[in-house]
Amino acid sequence: MRSPTAAPPMPRPPDCNAALVLSDGMVFWGRGLGAGGSAVGEVCFNTSITGYQEILTDPSYAGQIITFTFPHIGNVGANAEDIETATPAARGLVLRTAITEPANYRAAQSLDQWLRSHGIVGLSGVDTRCLTRHIRDLGAPNGVISYRPDGELDIAAMREEALAWPGLEGMDLARDVTCRQTYDWTETVWRRESGYGRQEAPRFHVVTVDYGAKRNILRMLAEHGCRITVVPATASTEDILRHEPDGIFLSNGPGDPAATGEYAVPVLRDLIETGKPIFGICLGHQMLALALGGRTRKMERGHRGANHPVQDKLTGKVEITSQNHGFVVDPESLPDGVEPTHTSLFDGSNEGLRLVGKPVFSVQHHPEASPGPQDSHYLFERFVDFMSERK
Repeated sequence: MRSPTAAPPMPRPPDCNAALVLSDGMVFWGRGLGAGGSAVGEVCFNTSITGYQEILTDPSYAGQIITFTFPHIGNVGANAEDIETATPAARGLVLRTAITEPANYRAAQSLDQWLRSHGIVGLSGVDTRCLTRHIRDLGAPNGVISYRPDGELDIAAMREEALAWPGLEGMDLARDVTCRQTYDWTETVWRRESGYGRQEAPRFHVVTVDYGAKRNILRMLAEHGCRITVVPATASTEDILRHEPDGIFLSNGPGDPAATGEYAVPVLRDLIETGKPIFGICLGHQMLALALGGRTRKMERGHRGANHPVQDKLTGKVEITSQNHGFVVDPESLPDGVEPTHTSLFDGSNEGLRLVGKPVFSVQHHPEASPGPQDSHYLFERFVDFMSERK
């Protein structure tokens, strides 16, 4: 990312009571929505046209302010079912147009009401094309979003706060979003006729290391015949193995994988030595790469959206995937015996790996999500097959 340089502030339009101020001095004015207040974080953009409630509750967005490139956010309202965690970790959101009244049979409240109930600051009326191009060209900046009903905004102080914030590089945010104690999970995927189901006859026992796990990942595991025990990100090798799992799952999560890896990598190396099947997604993929001797690096703008083409190098198949990550595995750093398996067709970055000859694999994207198709659900079947072979 280029060094921030001062940009002349845009003139304040009338009737504005909120703003986003970037560390380089760029100011985006607008109307506040959601909860009043301020938040500092990394400003990113997401290209999805659906699933805004799932995005806002994804723990991987801890420390981030989300710009939605799709202009109509809020049309289907909000409900208590379409969430990935009970306590959203996103710090704010930026929209092109104001939130409209919901028009969906499942809506329990408007998105604006939902945002207020969770204390999330929002801003509408922003030229999100301009902001997205700014991030695309210069990298994801730090920024401060502020909504004051009285319109009293200290732009200079907001910029100073954005400049002072250290950024995500070097931050271990998994500790902030992980569970505080071990728990069991049996809920399966949602169906229109009956809602969420329950796994009553599991064939396998999976221990999930929670770096910031999305609930739908747990539901997909349960749907595929798994009883799930979720343990905190800081769980020791002994904490995990005492549950006698058939397989181990490494969840998604926020922050710098190298920072989380300081305590997670030694545990993962022990777990790899057991020979048990291991499957990682997103941060879990990056943790696995570090444990196997690879490296990760910060991306300038990251991958966030539901329309990312990824090619499976083993089959040649192209999958349309859902993604949310700002760090990436360096495939050139992977040692002999660790094979890249998936590649982004947007920028050629790594999207998966496997440990040759062992039931250990991971992907960078989110196979539990359904960005239109369900191209990547086979990965859960692969994990189950590995466990079945060792039963």
